This record gives sequence, structure tokens and C-alpha cells, in this order.
Amino acid sequence: MTPEQLSQLYTQATVCAERLTLPFRSQVWRGMAGEFQGAGTGSSIDFQDHRAYVPGDDPRHINWQAYARTGDYSMKLYREEVRPVIDIILDVSESMFFQQDKAERTAELFYFTVVSAMQAGASTRLHLLKGASYREIPMDAVSSHHWLDTAKSLSSDHDASPLALDKVPMRGNAIRVLISDLLFEGDPTPPLRHLTQQQGKAILLAPFLQSEARPEWEGNYEFIDAEQTSHHPHRIEKSTLRQYHQAYREHFTQWHAAARRFNAPFARVSTNTDLLTALNEEAVTAGALTIS
Repeated sequence: MTPEQLSQLYTQATVCAERLTLPFRSQVWRGMAGEFQGAGTGSSIDFQDHRAYVPGDDPRHINWQAYARTGDYSMKLYREEVRPVIDIILDVSESMFFQQDKAERTAELFYFTVVSAMQAGASTRLHLLKGASYREIPMDAVSSHHWLDTAKSLSSDHDASPLALDKVPMRGNAIRVLISDLLFEGDPTPPLRHLTQQQGKAILLAPFLQSEARPEWEGNYEFIDAEQTSHHPHRIEKSTLRQYHQAYREHFTQWHAAARRFNAPFARVSTNTDLLTALNEEAVTAGALTIS
């Protein structure tokens, strides 16, 4: 993808972020000052409760009307306002960029989550992961579109091994968005457990092609391994195609089941339609996104 193409995808994702957003208000936040409700008390205008006065308390928050009635000092408590914390993890394996439509949808999802976080004033960190190869990138790598160069520079394991999420320094009480096609082997429980540790909330956005989900192969084909870029001739019979369909369904059935156990919204995002339509089809219903 050229910088011009990436710039156009960034614009489309920004327009989409005006309609939809990540579910920041579903999380109880702690930490830096911002506009979202936190778990503690602070100085916002959102009244929360009363408590008895303790020497050293800010006298500006004394409930003088209650003192006039009772002669006892009490404090007005207000809901703390904090900034949300979000870690965005982008799978930059070769399978994510092997075909143009999927590469564009991957970039759109990445841009959308970054813009959504920026609009919310979130404390955001961006992580690129290719198998066991990891790199954190600065925010300006997104607007300059240099993130793709970094993604291409990461070494590859040349296999379908799971993402090494243990290499990502995730922050506590954060939303962790994983953008990945999830086309790697293994039990989905360990990666989801890692994504939800330290009171984290995992959100899974999985771009996919219809040609991956429901191929119509029949006859002789030369397949290309996306990770190893190697060629493999095969003859596809109807029975082989049925086995593929079954294995593909079972793979994502396991991911959906595991995501439910970890209370992690999981949405598969098709490349067949524009980004807004594709996100509305499943991501909003799944709770991965909310309407702005």
C-alpha cells in the first residue's frame, strides 16, 4: 500500500470513528485526569456521596447546608474523572496483508481504533506483533503512515505459531484491542488469559476474507503459504473442501466460546463491505464497539 492509499484509508476510518467508538464507558477507570468516570473520588461536578469530615480535608467540599441543620461537618464526594487506558495490539503477520482487500481492512481497523482512542483522550500505546517479534511504535507513526514500514521490518517465524502476547508490556486496568485474523494454531485460552490479566478488558477485531471463510475450490490449485511464501500444488476434491470448511468453523467456534468465558467482545470484520457497514454487522452487536 502506498502512502496515498494509507492516507485515504485513514480518512475513511476517521469518518467511521465519528459514528462508532470503542466501549470506554463500560470500564471502571483509575488514574490520570480526564472525562470518564473513575472508581475513586475527585473534583468533578458529578455528585457521588457524603462522608464524615476528617481533619485535613478540603474545606471547599464541606456540606455547609448539612452543617447548618445538624452542627456536624460532612464532606460532599464527587466522582473522579480519569483518562481511559488502551493498548492496541496489531498482528502484522503476513496473512494480514497477503491480499489487498484484507490488507486495507487491517489498516482501516488499526486507524479506526487509534482515532477512537485519540478522540476519547485515552492514554494509548501501540504494539506491533508478528509471531514472537515485537515492537512498540509512537503515535506519530500512525499519522505519518510509517507504522507499515516498521511492520514489514519485523522478522518472521515463517509458521502459524501463536502470537507471543507475553512480549507485550500491557498496563493494568486497560482495554486491550487485538486486531488479528487469529489464523494461528493453538488453544485460544492462553492468549485471552494474557489479554485479560491485571483487570484488563480484551476486545478482538478479526478481519477476514470470504475466500478464506467459504472458498469454492475444486480441481487442481497451487496454494501459497502466506507465512512462508512457499508454493504447494494440491488437488481439491469435494470431500477435502468439506473438511476445510469444518476445520475453519471449529477454529472460530473455539475462539467465540473462549471469548465468552473471558467476557471479551469478539467481532469478525468482513472485507466485503465498507468499514462502517462491516463494523455494524457484528462489532456493535458483540459489544466490541458502541454508537458515538
